[in-house]
This record gives sequence, C-alpha cells and structure tokens, in this order.
Amino acid sequence: MTLHVIGAGFGRTGTLSMQKALDNLGFGPTYHMNDVFKNPSHAQRWLDFGSTRTADWDDLFKKYSSTVDYPASCAWRELYDAYPDAKVILTVRDPESWWESTATTIYPARTLYPHWLKKAVPFTQRWLDMVDDLVWFGLFDGRFLDKAHAIKVFNDHIAEVKAYCDPDRLLVFEVSQGWEPLCEFLDVAVPDEPFPHLNDSVALRRRLALVRWGTRLAPYTLAVTLGAAFLRHLRR
Repeated sequence: MTLHVIGAGFGRTGTLSMQKALDNLGFGPTYHMNDVFKNPSHAQRWLDFGSTRTADWDDLFKKYSSTVDYPASCAWRELYDAYPDAKVILTVRDPESWWESTATTIYPARTLYPHWLKKAVPFTQRWLDMVDDLVWFGLFDGRFLDKAHAIKVFNDHIAEVKAYCDPDRLLVFEVSQGWEPLCEFLDVAVPDEPFPHLNDSVALRRRLALVRWGTRLAPYTLAVTLGAAFLRHLRR
C-alpha cells in the first residue's frame, strides 16, 4: 500500500471528520493520532523522526492509504517529497476558533495521565514525549499558550504549505465546505450521505475529563474493591 493523500493540517481543523470522509471515499485506512494508540511502537518511531527528520515511511504506513492530523502532519514536507503521486489536503479553520479549541482540548491532555499510569504503562510517557517533541515544542516552541505566537505559527504553516506544494496537488479545505470540493479534487463521486462532522470540542472535553478523573480514581476504586473482597473472605 502507498500513500494517496497527505493531510497537512494541524490538529483541531476537522481532522477526525477528514479521516472518516477519506475512509468513506475509498482512500483509507487513514492514519490519525488515534492510530498511534493502535500501534504503540509508533510513538518511539515518531520520537526518532523528531530527532533525525527521517523515517521508513513505507513501513510506518504499510497499512494506510492516507494521513491526517498530528503527528503525520508534522512530516508533511517529507511525505510530500517521498510520495510524488500523493495529493495534499490542508485542512484549515478560523485561527481564533482553532486556538480556542486546541487550548481547551488537546493541549490540556499533556497533563491527562497520572504519574502511576505513566510508570505502569511506559507507552503513555513515550506518547506524551512524542507530542511534546513534535507539536508543543517542535511546532510552537513551547509557547502555545502565547495566543498571538500560536496563531502566527498556524498562519505561517498554511502559507508555507501553499508555497511549497504544486497547486495541482494541493487542496486547502474547510470541513464546513462538505463533499463537493473534496470529491472534485480527488476525482470521485459525491456520496449520497452527509459529510461527517465528528469530535466537536464539547464532546471531546467530556471524554478527556472522564479519562482524567477515571485514571486518578482508579487506584482508590481498586483499593476499595480489594478491601471489600478481603472483608467478605474474613466473614466466611
């Protein structure tokens, strides 16, 4: 399998919706940040890319036909050069709303997992290190919470992708535009179904809150459960 579509857009520009759309159009499976969790060894491979700016792309994406979201969008230039027949989709949105969405969802995920979980599940720490290395320090120089700086990085990235890519290989796309421009660019028929709209900020914040508090309460829940089981055993 080879890459047919390279997603160059930052996270929180509708990338999960794009993943679903590309899959529905026959350009999947589409690699998204969520796929790093499905392939735990990829966290270290992306960490290595952050240091060397090289990777065995054919092996990394051997099960995939497209990419969207971080961390793959951090390698958009390398992927563009490695796959000259692939098309590039640069997902964009209003910079102010992009920053607000990112600042209230995926940025706080840096502190999502408690210390015990990072010790018990080493992948968790590698994943956090990877995101810090490639995104928060790699793209934003450790200054994402400086709103003006982050938005400048966002806008500069859009300008850089536009300047570097052959216009015939590039689509600048907002998911609110729906199927028509995407299908025209990919030369496929428009599906007879609504364009997917997934992972809105409110729902994502709820899910992240459940993970945050669930992992922090887990040791206490386990202790109570074991204590109750021990008491039942004593009463027999």
